Amino acid sequence: MRLNIIVLAKQVPDTRCVGQATMRADGTIDREALPVIINPDDMKALEQALRLKELHPESTIQVLTMGPSRAADVVRESLFRGADGGYLLSDNAFRGADTLATSYALATAIGKMGEYDIILCGRQTIDGETAQVGSQVAERLGIPQVTYAEEILHVREGHLTLKRHIDGGTEIVEVPLPLLVTVDSSAASCRPRHAKLLMTHKHTDIMAWNATDIKADITQCGIVGSPTRVKDIETIVPTKKESRVIGSSDEEIENLMVELFG
Repeated sequence: MRLNIIVLAKQVPDTRCVGQATMRADGTIDREALPVIINPDDMKALEQALRLKELHPESTIQVLTMGPSRAADVVRESLFRGADGGYLLSDNAFRGADTLATSYALATAIGKMGEYDIILCGRQTIDGETAQVGSQVAERLGIPQVTYAEEILHVREGHLTLKRHIDGGTEIVEVPLPLLVTVDSSAASCRPRHAKLLMTHKHTDIMAWNATDIKADITQCGIVGSPTRVKDIETIVPTKKESRVIGSSDEEIENLMVELFG
């Protein structure tokens, strides 16, 4: 069986370094001022794609990312691990996009990429933590979606079976192709770079598309197409106001419960 797999991945700022000094006046992050990493959940989505390709060797994996020119490293790092190719969406028109505008650009680019069977992405990104983009892309494409996936088990007769995380346990779900799957942080970590692939692809040029290339409606892109606005950002530093040592006796615990809950 040959599967056409697309992995959506994002280069994100190291959130430990985000602060007032790295925010623009319009409330967006100045990404050029921050060190970057590949979003951890997206790397776990890539691992699930690679496992599918091991089960179905004729399959192809294409990685799609959106960001500044340096975000091409997302595709290149995926090639080092076994992906077959990828595309970078990069245009000032995409700048400052919220989840709605991001999902529009990604879905439009997927339409240009051609036929697909499975789209994989992380459940959420560490810079926004909205967990909205994957679901919005599926909605725009009009395909089924499964969220919180932990492991793809198999693909048979046009259906994908996977295990997903739910409160208190897991469940097994079977869904027809094509579909979009968001991968949970509880899934297996991505494999390391392969030395031979690193040598092969370290100078590979990554195909870059702008808004014109994907025939995007500029009014739905970037900050222009984003209804979300950040009014202010404030750094909160927790301070210790009071502490108390509670013993393990029944009386002390009961007194604490009375104090807390009345």
